[in-house]
Amino acid sequence: MSTLVQTNVLVNKNIERLMKEWTSPVYAFFDPTPRIIENDGWWAHEFRCSARGCKTTIRRYLDKKDARSTGNMRKHVKLCWGNVVLQAADDAKDASEVRTKIIPGILRDGSITASFERKGKGKVTYSNRQHTRAETKAELVRWVSESLQLFEIVKDRGFQSLMKTGRPEYYLPSPTTISRDVRLIFARTRQRIAKMLREYEGKINFTTVWVQQTE
Repeated sequence: MSTLVQTNVLVNKNIERLMKEWTSPVYAFFDPTPRIIENDGWWAHEFRCSARGCKTTIRRYLDKKDARSTGNMRKHVKLCWGNVVLQAADDAKDASEVRTKIIPGILRDGSITASFERKGKGKVTYSNRQHTRAETKAELVRWVSESLQLFEIVKDRGFQSLMKTGRPEYYLPSPTTISRDVRLIFARTRQRIAKMLREYEGKINFTTVWVQQTE
């Protein structure tokens, strides 16, 4: 058996043993089984965030003192999922409870469309926590739609300065992402209106109003 094959066998056995020790709630926000990678002779576990649309991975090298550290994982969860979600996870018994009781609800109700639909009329209030990625995208979709802003506004220097000063790691989606989400919201809204019209049993009157501008 070659040295590389022997090393792979040992690493795989090691991960099976370690996974039994990964009970911290923060592990629930990443794929259950990390990738095993080798970089210049150094072996590492690569944990991928399970949030929709997030491709971030956290790497932990096996032969370093912080091989079991969850510090970087917690930093990412706070940024990606939100501090409130992380605090709720910390109150759970273990990662299994977070996966079964907390995350399903977030993935079900925390999407871009759900965040958009939750917004209602009434007094404007502001949260004391930073937006999650889904909430940021929902707010930007609403803003560019209502204010007729260009999608490219998110690349504007002044806008980025306002959003990132004091929190340089704050997530801002690309113009392409906002464009895609606007089309998604439009398609979902059109489907809902069509369903409402099909199910409505009464009559509906459509009136066209012409406004003549005078100089």
